[in-house]
Amino acid sequence: MNKINNNWEYIDPWSDAFIIDGSADKVVRLPHTVQELPLHYANSESYQKVVGYRKKLTFDSSLKDRRYFIRFDGSAHKTTVYFNGKELYVHSCGYTAFIVELTDNILFDQENVLTVKVDSRESLNTPPFGFVIDYLTYGGIYRDVWLYDKPAYFIKDVFVTTNTLDTVSVSIQTDGLVPFDSYQVKILDSKGEIIAQQAVSINTRQIQIPVKNIHAWSAKSPTLYRCIVELGDDTFVTSFGFRTIRFDQNNLYINGQKVFLRGLNRHQCYPYIGYAAVDSLQEEDARILKEELHVNAVRTSHYPQSQSFIDACDRYGLYVFTEIPGWQHIGDETWKQQAIQNTKDMVLQYRNHPSIILWGVRINESLDDDELYAKTNEVARNLDPTRPTAGVRYLTKSHLLEDIYTFNDFSHHGDNKGALSKTEVMVDTHHPLIISEANGHMFPTKSFDTQARRQEHALRHARVFSDAMADHQHTGVFQWCMFDYATHKDFGSGDRICYHGVMDSFRNPKLAASVYASQQDEEPILEISTSMDIGDYNAGNLPDFYAFTNADEVRLYKNDQFVSEFSRSEYSGLKHGPIRIDDTIGKLLLENENFTSKQADDIRKCLLASKKYGNNLPLRYRLLYAKMMFQYKMKYSDGVALYGKYVSGWGSDSITWRFDAIKNGEVVKSIIKRPSAKLHLSYQVSRTTLIEGDCYDMSAIRIQVKDEYHNLASYAQLPLNLITTGPIEIVGPNTVVTEGGMTGTYIKTTGEEGEAILTISTSDCSAITIHFTITKGNHTL
Repeated sequence: MNKINNNWEYIDPWSDAFIIDGSADKVVRLPHTVQELPLHYANSESYQKVVGYRKKLTFDSSLKDRRYFIRFDGSAHKTTVYFNGKELYVHSCGYTAFIVELTDNILFDQENVLTVKVDSRESLNTPPFGFVIDYLTYGGIYRDVWLYDKPAYFIKDVFVTTNTLDTVSVSIQTDGLVPFDSYQVKILDSKGEIIAQQAVSINTRQIQIPVKNIHAWSAKSPTLYRCIVELGDDTFVTSFGFRTIRFDQNNLYINGQKVFLRGLNRHQCYPYIGYAAVDSLQEEDARILKEELHVNAVRTSHYPQSQSFIDACDRYGLYVFTEIPGWQHIGDETWKQQAIQNTKDMVLQYRNHPSIILWGVRINESLDDDELYAKTNEVARNLDPTRPTAGVRYLTKSHLLEDIYTFNDFSHHGDNKGALSKTEVMVDTHHPLIISEANGHMFPTKSFDTQARRQEHALRHARVFSDAMADHQHTGVFQWCMFDYATHKDFGSGDRICYHGVMDSFRNPKLAASVYASQQDEEPILEISTSMDIGDYNAGNLPDFYAFTNADEVRLYKNDQFVSEFSRSEYSGLKHGPIRIDDTIGKLLLENENFTSKQADDIRKCLLASKKYGNNLPLRYRLLYAKMMFQYKMKYSDGVALYGKYVSGWGSDSITWRFDAIKNGEVVKSIIKRPSAKLHLSYQVSRTTLIEGDCYDMSAIRIQVKDEYHNLASYAQLPLNLITTGPIEIVGPNTVVTEGGMTGTYIKTTGEEGEAILTISTSDCSAITIHFTITKGNHTL
């Protein structure tokens, strides 16, 4: 297969004359969005249009005996394909691929015209449309398009399963009259070495091939193999993994090992370009989920996503819950038939991915429809009996036609338990229960919200996870969601952004991201939920705050004097729960003042109580204050002085707070908090070597403003100027503004190779420069 993403003529709006020879507005490259949108206040009506794409193709008559096909990986949302003026195909789903055969309509040795009409209006009678939707659906040919040829006979599909870890089952479908008696099946390991092969009669459609000494695929060890089927001069290659799935009443087992799914929901959208992201950006999201957020699972809400994203999940090791398109609404009979077709397409197109462990066969958050969902379950089970089915609902006691009850549990509101029990949710508790969404709209949090809100946002994610894991009734949790995203006017904030993510739209982490990042032991994690600036809190009183870490304990120092050490006492379900820090006085009174140990402890308790309760002190602390005055001979002014010195810090020299994360007795990470006005720009770039060829390439740049101690300057709102030199260009505006001390941008190649530079500057910080190398290359399958 070869990508044909370059040099498409484009017209907006559509005209029937464009089918053959109408004039185009411009030439575009795929992936393409019909309308670039602003980061804030995006108008969903702007991409609801009918547009046209056209490409000229030539075919050599020396290859006249072959068959020719076009594959569209994703075109939103109703796509009509014309070839040399003839309508060949209509596809009514923006989230699944489709193939169109051109063979019988080709004019050899002369110009052929491929024209594509794309309708992205939300009035279409197809999922997910029909009512309101909590995400933008964008438009355009937003994934790759491929041209390929086959002999008159060819291998149409290969399905590889591993019901046991010592046998490969290969199901084969062919197309056309096959002039051979047999085909060859080969199994290759990750090094490309053949570990098993077998010649099979052409009449055999399914074979069992024994293997030895394999490495099973799992999130911890994502080992991939390849299956190659050869039939004459046709070859079919697919990756797969040795992986079994089993579940019982409360648990999911991968390769016989119990697994708890710790995941997030992901949309496939990006700032400005919507869905139109190249493979490298899709892969980067999988990397972020695995290597930065350290989750082991992802739900592709609310539709099948790019093959390149799922390929990356295979390689990195992420368990995937994918589902058919939809959002709450169920339409008429035509609409339902399309949902059934979407189920079929989803399973057939993704079933060789070992990362996919659940088929979502319900419309997200829809009401029960037993007739429809009996059919979608039947389709999924017939096409793939190796994976359980699931279906996302917000209903308790819903009809369960699937294997696993997946439930959007929005019951947590801050001061109650994090998750409902099985008996509260299900009628038949003999099936597993997975939380498919939690938090999200219940507590939307911006990166520039107050520290208190950002802390509570993180703690809510921790509570849901901890309680769901601790009750041993849940099989997994996919919380809402990976990053902020644009939405319709009915949802989100006033700027039409759903601030539901543990990351912002550019994939910069909010505090809540550290809840996920800390659930592993390979990389030291330490985040403190406050800047220690008293002006951010009512009456200047610093409340209890938290360390999000995977360390054993956190030690606090004030101006290099040891204060206290803190370890876990809450969040028993989490491997590494947030650590509450509720004492910023600790040993200081004993070390610095002429108090006995008992006196220092009593005074410390009183000062901390005054900070917490103000004038509304509980009786026990009033009595303790009386003891200080009469037994310790302290005056009111003495207490005020001590409060100012050890609690409020008003009028004192700048305080340096240091937090040391301790693992196995060693300091593995430290954070310093101190007032600072020396800001600098920091960045992370997804890739600096880009490939320009049959498709443009892109790189994501995440930008942060930090102080001299490398803390995020979360209230920095700086305008940044973006300037490029060389064969790259900015995607989106050339001036962006940091929000919560964070922002981002994207660059893309322009058709040439060479060296390029992105310069990011602002008047308040030194400029940074990022160097890129663009090389020539093509993509084939």
